[in-house]
Amino acid sequence: MTIADAAPGGTKGGIARDALKRAVERSQRRQAVTMLVLMAPSILFVAALFVLPIALFLFRSVDNGEIRHLLPQTVAAVPDWTAGELPGEPVYAALVEDLRTLKDTPGVGLLGRRLNYAVPGFRGLVTKTVRNLPATEVPSKKDALIAIDGKWAEPAILAVLRQQSGRLTDFYLLTALDLERTPADQLQRVSGEQAIFLDLYGRTLLISLGVTLLCLVIGFPVAAVMAAASPAVANLLLILVLVPFWTSLLVRSTAWVILLQNEGLVNKSLMALGLVDHPLPLVFNRTGVMVAMVHVLLPYMILPLYSVMKGISINHLRAAASLGASPPRVFRTVYLPLTMPGVAAGCTLVFILSVGFYVTPALVGGPRDQMIGYFIAYFTNSAVNWGLASALGALLLLLVALSYLVLGRLVGFDRLRVR
Repeated sequence: MTIADAAPGGTKGGIARDALKRAVERSQRRQAVTMLVLMAPSILFVAALFVLPIALFLFRSVDNGEIRHLLPQTVAAVPDWTAGELPGEPVYAALVEDLRTLKDTPGVGLLGRRLNYAVPGFRGLVTKTVRNLPATEVPSKKDALIAIDGKWAEPAILAVLRQQSGRLTDFYLLTALDLERTPADQLQRVSGEQAIFLDLYGRTLLISLGVTLLCLVIGFPVAAVMAAASPAVANLLLILVLVPFWTSLLVRSTAWVILLQNEGLVNKSLMALGLVDHPLPLVFNRTGVMVAMVHVLLPYMILPLYSVMKGISINHLRAAASLGASPPRVFRTVYLPLTMPGVAAGCTLVFILSVGFYVTPALVGGPRDQMIGYFIAYFTNSAVNWGLASALGALLLLLVALSYLVLGRLVGFDRLRVR
């Protein structure tokens, strides 16, 4: 054996190290492939039945394929149309041909419904126009349409066709932000009773923040007692905390209606004790919504707090007390900072669940207490305006993401992990 071969950095030693390195890399690749194969069914399941449907639903907020499909000739003539002006004869002629094609087909209703989202009454205008189209050719298609209904000479009506002619549209997103486009394509705030969605988002945020704060105030001492109790007592308290999970959300919300109504147990008890002279309005208002939501979401606050508090050693508190710190100071400077990961996790979980609540406010709240989830369900099921429902859902998703980022900035993402 030569000196080069025996040396650690010799030729044979280097070959052995390279072979070992390749063997380790092959083993790691095989392990990674095995893990990927094992996870593939669940990944495909989530992607096909969760991620893809949500992505398709959110795409409806900008999808505008209906107009291009129902009015192809009109859409093709739009590029020669100057914004803020009435279109020329070619656009009117193309519109007449498209409407003739739609006559006696379901497309008339689809077109009218779609344009009615932008301008109320457009459905009736489309139906009337299709029904009264001239059977023979006329010298001026523009004059023929205006003769059927004078609205075809209004810039606001024609501007809708021009603005909605693209493959994608910002109409639904602007509506969800209480904005609209003028005939000259300028953005402006909607006026009067139409401006409802920004107030609705503000109400949703206010209720969610209030519920989160109440859950924290109520859940923190409960979790602290559970963490300090003996195992037997802690298990009993944990069962009591988990009881709401064993009952249907619909049943729990209906039970609160029964308890909080004017003739319910709560009001009758208060009146029997002489605390009030007449029933208090506790249901079908903001009070009932807050009470019912806190009842539903309280376990989501207690469990993260309990998980963190259980891992806090009592020796930290004893050490602070032995150094002369008073109980309030021990709590403020030692115990509370150690529980912040649980506080952050619990607040995040409760807030995110709160902003999407639908059943509880619908049953326990009044007309002014409905949250954004109610309107998403309304536009999906009742009004069948999937575009606006999708836009509201997209903005809600953005709101949740921004809230999470703000909370992560305040407490640090590393502290959001419950240890």
